[in-house]
Amino acid sequence: MTLRAFMQGAGKSAIRRLAVLLVFVLALSGCDRSTPLLVVKAVAAGVPSLAPFFDEGSGLGRDAAIRPQAVQGSLQQGDTPGLYGGTRQPTICDIKQLKEFLTDPGNHQKAQAWATALGITTDEIPGYLDRLTPVLLRHDTLVQNHDYKKGKAVPFDSLLQAGIAVLADEQGLPAVKCSCGNPLRPFTGDTNRISVKFGDGNKKWPGYQRSSVVAVQPAPRKMQRLVLVDVGDPARGIDRPVGTTGAQDKTFDTRRERAVPRLTGTTFGDASRLLADAGLAVGYDGTARPPADARVTASDPPAGSRLGFGAYVTLSVAGATSHEATAPPPPSTSGPSTAPPSSPSSSRSSPGSPSSPSSPSGSAPGSSSPAPSSSAPPGSKAPPSSAPPSSPPPGTGSPATTAAPVTSSAPPPSKPATSSAPAPSAPVTTSAPATGGPVSSAPATSEPASSGPASTAIT
Repeated sequence: MTLRAFMQGAGKSAIRRLAVLLVFVLALSGCDRSTPLLVVKAVAAGVPSLAPFFDEGSGLGRDAAIRPQAVQGSLQQGDTPGLYGGTRQPTICDIKQLKEFLTDPGNHQKAQAWATALGITTDEIPGYLDRLTPVLLRHDTLVQNHDYKKGKAVPFDSLLQAGIAVLADEQGLPAVKCSCGNPLRPFTGDTNRISVKFGDGNKKWPGYQRSSVVAVQPAPRKMQRLVLVDVGDPARGIDRPVGTTGAQDKTFDTRRERAVPRLTGTTFGDASRLLADAGLAVGYDGTARPPADARVTASDPPAGSRLGFGAYVTLSVAGATSHEATAPPPPSTSGPSTAPPSSPSSSRSSPGSPSSPSSPSGSAPGSSSPAPSSSAPPGSKAPPSSAPPSSPPPGTGSPATTAAPVTSSAPPPSKPATSSAPAPSAPVTTSAPATGGPVSSAPATSEPASSGPASTAIT
């Protein structure tokens, strides 16, 4: 009797402990759901910064008015075909003038703050600038921006509107905002937990959509060229060697169809590079980007299908799970990093060019050998030498022999650009977390967006 009573007492005590533990776990879970969203400051195209590194009226850069493109996944690697846009007038960034400003002894304090923000020394500034490439954002893009205040670079998270001119580095990361010279670093927050604040003249631009916001992750390897889409003519692609401003551009027809390579059995990292080399973008099933070493079990559409430049191919991998994506690691100025998109979408949506594909021509680009046809889009290869290859490769991805690790979270996307600063108004905040939902329709053509009035909070 005594033993039974002891056991019954012990059982009740254990039950009470379990009940307390369950309440504690539920409380923690509730706290997690109520975690405040990360406030991100909207920066509209053509709107002067309140604390820029250099006067935005000095002609350092010129933004454009374009409509944001559809994406599949909020995290995009820097070698994604058609991630950036270009123009027939490559004067969107005056790198020479920026270099003069930063090497002027009178701007030494600014130069120190600028270099520190980018993880380089002031002596490295000229060479660093020589390796940057002027491009236009084709998506509303999350970055870590910097103001210049009291002699220091003050970081803040911001959403740059599509159409803003930036200098991209060798791994495809936005590195400098052209109009003011502000240094940029990769966004490291949880892209699904942001609240976009519109204010200080940066009114919510027409066509803005929370689901179209992206953050750029570094390509696995340094690229030799960036393959852009002409923002004025989406049927025209631009092959721009890294570190050039347009004088060496080569063009190609984005409507020429490309064959989906055979990807089943490869790793996700290798499949991503094969698609980039073919001028196609990678999509995936699940809510988080699969690890680079995950085995691909199928692609949609399947191997041999023909798609236009920049179209998405959705990959399925073995044992894929829907883990929560985590914030990408802190940016690095040289070493490749990893962390891609996180939302599946129709494999046929093409962010590269909305134009309809022309009749098939040429063979499917291989994983290593570029297509000889001059119309084929050049690929951004890992630079074996400083000089760009004479014949543009077919894809845009940066080839690599090893699988690029992937670890980050997925942000959302957004919309169009405005070229003039609207009248200041009460800030508007969008706090709805991103829905990693895919986009199945072809991205809108690069049409100018008119400046719209600030509106109330958007979800």
